[in-house]
Amino acid sequence: MKGISGKVALVTGAASGIGRSTAIRFAEEGAKVALSDVQVDAGQQVVREIEAEGGEAVFFEADVSKEADVAGLVERTVEEFGGLDFAHNNAGIEGTQSSIAEMSIEDFQRVIDINLTGVFLGLKYEIPRLVEQGGGAIVNTSSVAGMTGGANLSHYYAAKHGVIGLTRSAALEVASENIRVNAVLPGVIETPMIERFVGDDEEAKEGLLATEPIGRFGTPEEVAGAVVYLCSDDASYVTGHPMVVDGGYVVP
Repeated sequence: MKGISGKVALVTGAASGIGRSTAIRFAEEGAKVALSDVQVDAGQQVVREIEAEGGEAVFFEADVSKEADVAGLVERTVEEFGGLDFAHNNAGIEGTQSSIAEMSIEDFQRVIDINLTGVFLGLKYEIPRLVEQGGGAIVNTSSVAGMTGGANLSHYYAAKHGVIGLTRSAALEVASENIRVNAVLPGVIETPMIERFVGDDEEAKEGLLATEPIGRFGTPEEVAGAVVYLCSDDASYVTGHPMVVDGGYVVP
């Protein structure tokens, strides 16, 4: 894709799933990639995979719910590669299933802290660096849950709605700085999160599959392609957009 090669990309939640695939795709397109996660061994393994294919990558451990970690992550990325051009604020968790009446404040707050506050902190510290660079692009991971509602995961739905609001607000704030901010809204994607959600329950898996008009689950690589596209020059007139990558989930 145009405008990716030779640039610097930061991906959070990069040890598995969508983040892993996005980091690899950025590297395949010629970018230098800083990966971050709390899963150190898995994150370092992704770096080795990128390097084995001739790419350039580095891993930094960081908890996106902690401001000092995010500030340090952005700073270390700039120190390592000399700048920052793209960011994918992707780290997230699904949380424990529970009704609102029975959900603990601790469970609710943890999902908000990682899925929503983590995106806010990413934007807070990435935007000044992109301004210094003269522009760039940021993509935040929301979800089709950001356009719908659902029982027993209210914290997750609330956070993902919030990510879309943050994305739109940020896009307007920095449009004059040559910075574009968009979001991807994955549907049901074959990732460790989905595996944790359904486990060995074939009935639950079939129920999820039935929500996808295209007739299959998505792949992390398909979402990664959308993320890198939104960062590329091919999407130079796209900002503030929640891009659905869901096999038709929200169409009916």
